[in-house]
Amino acid sequence: MALLAGCLSAGINQKTVEQANAQPVIRQPTAGGLPATPVTGPTDYRVGPLDVLDIEVFGAKDLTRSVRVSVDGNFTMPLVGRVPASGKTVSELETDIAARLKDGFMENPQVSVFVKEYLSQRVTVEGAVREPGLYSLTGRTSLLQVIALSKGLDPLANPGGVVIYRYGEGRRYAAAFDIREIRAGRLIDPEVLGNDIVVVDFSGTRSFMKDFIDAVPTLAVFLVLL
Repeated sequence: MALLAGCLSAGINQKTVEQANAQPVIRQPTAGGLPATPVTGPTDYRVGPLDVLDIEVFGAKDLTRSVRVSVDGNFTMPLVGRVPASGKTVSELETDIAARLKDGFMENPQVSVFVKEYLSQRVTVEGAVREPGLYSLTGRTSLLQVIALSKGLDPLANPGGVVIYRYGEGRRYAAAFDIREIRAGRLIDPEVLGNDIVVVDFSGTRSFMKDFIDAVPTLAVFLVLL
């Protein structure tokens, strides 16, 4: 953060933005912002460590149970043994478990998996929202959906001052968004990922975040912080 503050004190011109843009980013930027990615429902959710799954095998009550995915991304169940779960969708897990049961145990196993507790993918929402806090992502989730999870913007919020902070590849990144532009369809509604931090600035404040927003208005590209 100190590095970014130094950049801001010197001012960020278009050349600086282009140089930052050329460095590794989490999402590949485009002229209008992040690439448009369809945001769908929980079927796209990928299971992660500490998630709790309800597993049901039709006609086999002894195999129907709730399991918690371990920190290394696996769980165990009778007959099947150790099942790698982290990174898989519910559909992929159902297919995997059914294939393992079919291999010498059941003729035509019918398996259903339901994510009971989403604990691996969370986003932190801070600043000028009605209910700041830590929220679980149950599928691919957009910025507007995250704002809705936090019960909307505070009356004193600056809708043009929304920043997503993201950590990846050993670096920290940030991107500024204008909610009004997204709602009007002039900017895409970006996807928010697990472990992102969304901060909404307060209107009229002269804060470090406001300096950052003023320096890169509505660019919606991730700039390197650290």
